[in-house]
Amino acid sequence: MRQPTADDLTCIGNQLGRRPRDVHAIAYRCPCGNPAVVETPPRLSDGTPFPTFFYATCPRLTGAISTLESSGLMMDMNRRLVVDSVLAGEYAAAHDDYLAARAALGIVVDEIEDISAGGMPDRVKCLHSLVAHSLAAGPGINPLGDEALALLPKWWLDQPCTVEGDE
Repeated sequence: MRQPTADDLTCIGNQLGRRPRDVHAIAYRCPCGNPAVVETPPRLSDGTPFPTFFYATCPRLTGAISTLESSGLMMDMNRRLVVDSVLAGEYAAAHDDYLAARAALGIVVDEIEDISAGGMPDRVKCLHSLVAHSLAAGPGINPLGDEALALLPKWWLDQPCTVEGDE
């Protein structure tokens, strides 16, 4: 993880189409070199609780994830969580990892104390959050995020995550 530079914040703003809020660190860079996942503190500067610690910013990545979400994959993952105790245990551990990473900032937000993201620890609600967690934490931490990530196309090959004209 590294603190964002002014260029990173400009890139993220272009990716999001708005000024980025409270970016704490760059959690993952695309192979093209641009930020793709950021860390956001659990309480925004305006006081709003924000449980989504790992937030995907790259529009090509988020677009690919949205396509995957529309495929019915999340329903399949939810069914498997009910019947596969090993998967359910690994997914619960991913939830704990997410909470620990956020807690490492030392910012306590009672309203979201045991809330991670993406539906963890017992359901799949948002592949964007799970993939962002997998990219930030690395392989082997979030099994369903890793699975979704493996199904994505190489989103950075066609064009970098921010191109002239996006700015």
